[in-house]
Amino acid sequence: MSDYLVKALAFDGQIRAYAVDASATVSQAQQLHDTWSAASAALGRSIVATLMLSAASLTDDERMTVKVNGDGPVGGIVVDGNAQGTVKGYVQHPHVHLPLNDQHKIDVKGAVGTKGFLAVTKDLGLKEPFTGEVPLVSGELGEDFTYYLAKSEQIPSAVGLSVFVNDDNTIATAGGFMLQVMPGADDDVIAKVEKQINAMAPISEQMRAHKTPEEILASICGQDNLKILEKMPVKYACDCSKERFATALASVAPADLQQMIDEDHGAEAVCHFCGKTYRFSEQELRTILKNATQKED
Repeated sequence: MSDYLVKALAFDGQIRAYAVDASATVSQAQQLHDTWSAASAALGRSIVATLMLSAASLTDDERMTVKVNGDGPVGGIVVDGNAQGTVKGYVQHPHVHLPLNDQHKIDVKGAVGTKGFLAVTKDLGLKEPFTGEVPLVSGELGEDFTYYLAKSEQIPSAVGLSVFVNDDNTIATAGGFMLQVMPGADDDVIAKVEKQINAMAPISEQMRAHKTPEEILASICGQDNLKILEKMPVKYACDCSKERFATALASVAPADLQQMIDEDHGAEAVCHFCGKTYRFSEQELRTILKNATQKED
């Protein structure tokens, strides 16, 4: 089945629950950016988290940008998401492979680093986007997104993220879960959920055993306590276009645009998210410069 995300309520609405299978989505990102194992895991976990955060907090045409900037070798990670389950993302240094950590798993903490920040910017259609930023507390990313939700959005949460990378750098599975505690939730319910999360098999093992997002949530909350609200498809897709890059060029300083015209006789723009190249001729740059100058006047 194609990638999809599940929205649910548990324990009569005391817990909001989300889970996603994003294996094909992360696989497409890996292929587009030629990421190696550690970079794949870091970018993939960020994609999985962005899908769930977007599903939990966005509606209609609202958008979200997640930025992870640590002191590890992968550098910055940027992921865009929307309410329709579409994501796109990239990692600054895609060719990062590290020795396995003490648990014999991909060293995501070593790839991302432990000093830096996690920032989430939401474009809710208001005059100014809202950005919440927290320092990295782990580098494993699941704990970092949990910390972000607690500190920036004041929502006690649990976030589990997983990307299993094959020996040839292809993606076997990618997915995760996110539980959010609603105000007034019973302490016994919270304790029960925490106990189940600590006792459950790793997400990657469950997904490799073909467990669905619904089954992963059921293993945490119990089937009888879970009410599935919605299943929505998710995918990797880039919405870049020559028109968008032309708009970006129009915001460049006129002197710099003139320099492109005089020295380069054109310009080339490459999309970070999908690698597509857009070329602008000298005449196209002259038109952009002329229109931009007229607007200033």
